[in-house]
Amino acid sequence: MGKADLHTHTTASDGAYNPDELLRRAREKKLKTLSITDHDTIKGYLKAKDSAREMGIELLPGVEVSAVWGEREVHILVYCFDEENAEFVQMLRNQKHARVKRMQKIVEKLQSQGLDISMDEVRAEAGVGNIGRPHAASVLIDKGYVASIAEAFIRYLSSEKLEQIQTEYITVEELIRISKHAGGVLSLAHPGPLYTQDEIQQLISLGIDGLECIHPSHNFNLQRTFTKLASEEKLLVTGGSDFHGKGKKDYDPYFGIVTLGEQHVFSLKRMARRRRELIN
Repeated sequence: MGKADLHTHTTASDGAYNPDELLRRAREKKLKTLSITDHDTIKGYLKAKDSAREMGIELLPGVEVSAVWGEREVHILVYCFDEENAEFVQMLRNQKHARVKRMQKIVEKLQSQGLDISMDEVRAEAGVGNIGRPHAASVLIDKGYVASIAEAFIRYLSSEKLEQIQTEYITVEELIRISKHAGGVLSLAHPGPLYTQDEIQQLISLGIDGLECIHPSHNFNLQRTFTKLASEEKLLVTGGSDFHGKGKKDYDPYFGIVTLGEQHVFSLKRMARRRRELIN
């Protein structure tokens, strides 16, 4: 049975590899199914569609959306949506603008702490990709303030350090509504390190379809716990390596190793197909 990785990133957001390079890596790792889940953009997926078909890799539509839940930022993976759905496309445009506004506030906060960093430098680091905190972290590394992405987040860029900065991201509730109307299915990304059991149950009650049970941040016991919970709640099981490439995250060695069974991919596609049928 083939292997699947449903959580990867490209240069369209904060990954190191462009879509074609990622596909070649996936083929080397003998992955049968892949989803490019860049942050708040599907540009990487759209660029990879034709190449994936030629390489014999099944490429599922995917995106990792940053959403607001109360006072918190939540990451939701959305799969198998209609990429031409007008409301879904507009939602991603809004997310892009919200990212830029948030980064401007982050840069101002870093400047107030005496760090020599500018919005232009962060934009240059992001290039054509959707701007995000890893790009600010790279600037801090280049200027010698920190030695690694991890240190940048610990000292300056973690959610706790930036908790006073308000975002204009979509709410979880609205994301669920728009995504389902576009035929997509939603899975809570890497829940293990981020939420209490009660918080996970609250998010499930909002109408998400699945849990990312398989992730490098989850040890075997956590994987088993979340898989059991998904079964009890009749939710999809999703998973992947959260690959960014070239040491951008500690998870990168797990590409091709932390994978999902094809039976779970089949269940995901079946739910999306049924949702599309109900919409149409």
